[in-house]
Amino acid sequence: MRTISKCISIVSIAIAASLGAAQADDDPIGDRQAIMSSVGAAAGLGGGLMKGEIAYSPAAGKAAIAAMRAASLTFGDYFPDGSNTGDTEAAPAIWDNRAGFDAEIAKFAAATGTAMEAAGRAGPADLDAFKAAMGPVFGTCKSCHEGFRVKN
Repeated sequence: MRTISKCISIVSIAIAASLGAAQADDDPIGDRQAIMSSVGAAAGLGGGLMKGEIAYSPAAGKAAIAAMRAASLTFGDYFPDGSNTGDTEAAPAIWDNRAGFDAEIAKFAAATGTAMEAAGRAGPADLDAFKAAMGPVFGTCKSCHEGFRVKN
């Protein structure tokens, strides 16, 4: 039951973040932080599943992948010129190397698209299938954070 509740929470966060971000154009930093919160929650669920800290179920796997997919489709839109100052962990490299950042976002979207296809309607059938689908997604997160994120 805990896994199902956590799955519902992950999906709810992803949907709320996506809808709120689409409607609030005056705060791109807050919008991208909300989206990244949904990514963090999905990563927590996915990592917990992979480590065996949370019992695997196809629904939980699908929830983690779906939240990542939703974020990948909108996240790159919330880095307009002028949104590089303030309470943000966005590195100056995002604006200095826009093509490189856009390429990272495209890799994230491609990896989550592939993961969604692999997950099917019900979610990855077992933990090994989930790991195969989610591993490349986590790889894109790491790659982007290495070049385009500053820890405050």
